Amino acid sequence: MKDGAGRIITLTTDFGMQDGHVGAMKGVMHCIAPAAHVIDISHDIPPQDIQHAGFVIMTAYAFWPADAIHLIVIDPGVGSERRAVAVQTTRGIFVAPDNGVLSYVLARERVLTAMSLTNSQYWHHPVSPVFHGRDIFGPAAAHLAAGIELSALGLPLGTEELVRFPVPMPERHTDGRITAHVQHIDTFGNCTTDVPGDWVRARTHWQVTVGQHVIDEIAHTFSDAPPGAAVALVDSTGFVAIAVRNGNAARTLNLSIGSVITLSPKSTLPGIPS
Repeated sequence: MKDGAGRIITLTTDFGMQDGHVGAMKGVMHCIAPAAHVIDISHDIPPQDIQHAGFVIMTAYAFWPADAIHLIVIDPGVGSERRAVAVQTTRGIFVAPDNGVLSYVLARERVLTAMSLTNSQYWHHPVSPVFHGRDIFGPAAAHLAAGIELSALGLPLGTEELVRFPVPMPERHTDGRITAHVQHIDTFGNCTTDVPGDWVRARTHWQVTVGQHVIDEIAHTFSDAPPGAAVALVDSTGFVAIAVRNGNAARTLNLSIGSVITLSPKSTLPGIPS
């Protein structure tokens, strides 16, 4: 068996760092592939929040080498009949429970191969019914890093068999307005919508309505607004976001996942010529 040859495994969980779960996973993987580089993306995903985890992975995977292995363990169905899968794309291999956590990836990348991780030869034994991250997912990622072929890990799946949740999509209206939805709230309370930045770059001036609050322009950066003021901008993920400079937009503006935000081109507003 190869020793990993320096291959990268990224690791994303909702385990936090207070307990030994992440350490146990890394120990098992190191024993299988000692030369692999296991690198954390996040262990602060809100518990069992599949949508949040899917968005976090979407914002990170494209910045890693295309042969990286991305291990994601947010698994509220651990011990149930949900599948464990490995999905190969041109932008890496994703090892995860088949519960929708890969939805953002699947919406953006073409699947080359998908496997159900049924070959117990590549599991860590004994298998705990409540810790598949250590005993099934982690070993699968490590064996891949160590040179085992993806096809050896189990049974092939059709792309259409993979579980997905609906990825949020904005709506364009005939009068130029865009109905957006908050799809992610980060540590700072910044609220990322589902509107791609390219949708608003074609026009210079937009008005953004957040509940009863109106933001008159889409700014370039946070400092374009005074401290404590709400600001709309295209954030580092490439989507339009709502923030409060030096504050928390989610709390200040009473926003949550799914909250509706309206973007209106100023040329269609009353009193503003086209």
